[in-house]
Amino acid sequence: MLSANCREWAASGSPRGSRDGGGLGPGDLQKGTSHMSFEELLELQSQVGTKTYKQLVTGNSTKKQSSRPPVQKACVADKHRPLEMSAKVRVPFLRQVVPISKKVARDPRFDDLSGEYNPEVFDKTYQFLNDIRAREKDLVKKQLKKRRSGEEREKLQQLLQQMEQQEMAQQERKRQQELHLALKQERRAQAQQGHRPYFLKKSEQRQLVLAEKFKELKRSKKLESFLSRKRRRNAGKDRRHLPLSKE
Repeated sequence: MLSANCREWAASGSPRGSRDGGGLGPGDLQKGTSHMSFEELLELQSQVGTKTYKQLVTGNSTKKQSSRPPVQKACVADKHRPLEMSAKVRVPFLRQVVPISKKVARDPRFDDLSGEYNPEVFDKTYQFLNDIRAREKDLVKKQLKKRRSGEEREKLQQLLQQMEQQEMAQQERKRQQELHLALKQERRAQAQQGHRPYFLKKSEQRQLVLAEKFKELKRSKKLESFLSRKRRRNAGKDRRHLPLSKE
């Protein structure tokens, strides 16, 4: 049981006593608790509660006094009014008035959404383009026969030469694909027989491609003209590295 002194402090420090106006002030409560023993303080804390006990000892009120001055609520501005720019900040010459979504360019050659590039599947899918190119080449040849001279004939000759170069490059790429496919089938056959497959180096693959090219030129009887052009090209390169003769 609490002593008479503790009951008096509990009744005076309780919120009910402070509302009635008959209780003591915060300064009187602090002076009174300073003369109480530790046991009486524990009894007082268990009677009135920890929160009320701290308020009695420290003398702080339940409501915290804000140090900030009261802020007046600003009137809600109309959302349809023009945007006000500060006069202290320089307005940029080009400013975004209406938000525009930026268009991002997508290159299908390097995008994962287009799938993985397979030359064999690509050639089979777009095989009809070869027929279209052949018809366009015949049409250019017919127009070239009609034009005897002039600027249009030169343009047609350049266009025909470009088509022939593209056709030769396509045939060369096709030969390389066939060679790679033959090497892959050969390695697969070696693995099935229990042998360790041998993977060719890039230099060895280039030599095989060059050997196939020489065989093709020999079958088409164009090997001599190809070798003569190769010799003239190499001679021109060697001539550039020679020192100039003094006259």
